[in-house]
Amino acid sequence: MGKIEWAMWANEQALASGLSEYEDFTLNKMRQKTSAAGVFVCLLEYPRGKRAKGTSVERTGQYCFTVCVKAFGPLTRNYYVRAFLHAAICVPGGFMLATVLGCVCLGIASLIYLAAAIRGEHWEPILPRKEVRKPVAESIKNPPQNPPPRPPPEMRRKQAKDLESAAYDNPISVTADE
Repeated sequence: MGKIEWAMWANEQALASGLSEYEDFTLNKMRQKTSAAGVFVCLLEYPRGKRAKGTSVERTGQYCFTVCVKAFGPLTRNYYVRAFLHAAICVPGGFMLATVLGCVCLGIASLIYLAAAIRGEHWEPILPRKEVRKPVAESIKNPPQNPPPRPPPEMRRKQAKDLESAAYDNPISVTADE
């Protein structure tokens, strides 16, 4: 059985909580601050980290957010920092009924990030890689000349310059039965 990568779970949980915290900015100041925190969490959590196996699939449009998150260096790579940051953000929004669900989800994401940090995980960006083309094998460059089914090698047509020596000899006698 494989090792659980806790950071992947925490990333999805924190992104969902950031989306649920975001609301309109028109009401009171506390809701405005909570909505701004939701936007910040979404910007921080949108880029997925690279998995240990390297089989990560990046989100659509992730590259520009990855560059921004990568620019902050160890503050965004370290999951202890993310756990503390999410725990600090989820406390003020917990006092409003409209944002309680998002704050509870963010608190759970904070605990999952803490578990990932204890297990030694850290955030690595998924960067686009250049496709390395392998040289084409010689047998692939020259496709078969005869369509299938191909006759055995001793019965194949001989390549020759003149038509008489390249003629195909049929071993079965063919007679017209009329």
